[in-house]
Amino acid sequence: MRSIASLMNMDGRVAVITGGGGHLGQAMADSLAELGCAICLIDRNEAALADAAGKLREAWGASVDTLLVDLESEAERADVAPRVQELFGRADVLINNAGFVGDSNLTGWVVPFEQQEISTWRRAVEVNLTAAFHLSQVMTPLLRANARGSIINVSSIYGVVGPDMSIYAGTAMGNPAAYAASKGGLVQTTRWLSTVLAPQIRVNCISPGGIARNQPQEFSERYIQKTPMQRMGTEEDFKGAIAYFASDLSAWVTGENLMIDGGWTAW
Repeated sequence: MRSIASLMNMDGRVAVITGGGGHLGQAMADSLAELGCAICLIDRNEAALADAAGKLREAWGASVDTLLVDLESEAERADVAPRVQELFGRADVLINNAGFVGDSNLTGWVVPFEQQEISTWRRAVEVNLTAAFHLSQVMTPLLRANARGSIINVSSIYGVVGPDMSIYAGTAMGNPAAYAASKGGLVQTTRWLSTVLAPQIRVNCISPGGIARNQPQEFSERYIQKTPMQRMGTEEDFKGAIAYFASDLSAWVTGENLMIDGGWTAW
């Protein structure tokens, strides 16, 4: 029987992480680099990629490369697998972590339902759902080659339950329908892929709750009141789940959606 340490060991494996320059993506990469995994970070922010890669090399001496990719571009997504093949010669883990957050010029996003725009809906669905489907598709030959590939999709509590809009009152924050719909679609895509790609590739999902990122105090207080663990999440709270789903610790687990939300969805 293998030890826990050997089941966790990811020496020689390669993980591809979208949104790798972001807070959550960096925590996931840090978790896998500590286990010996080589890392390919994907993001559209070149400076964030360089910073994240540097931190991984310094902390773990990890083999790290980066790909500058706009996940709204079908052509750029299609080019990911050959670029990973060229850089690493293999891929064992794909984490579809990137999420559509918009920017200051985006309209029809964090606004009342009647004002939410179809064009913005399409962009959110493209990044949150279509890109995850497409990258899983193009990466499947690489992930299948070693017969123990793992895809991890990052959904949200709002892909499972509806929002309580009262927690956003008096803030500039909101909860767009496109976010919930695309994240909910990702949970079901996980289930579909898990049966279609088995047994060579396992496909699982995590659904994060709210992560503390200097939100308005009134929002944070309301959120915490609705959370059994009485706090918002931190990036560190997700490291264990990623290590579990990426490694042989979960070798007989597929099609699951793990709620990492401090109990938010347990009420």
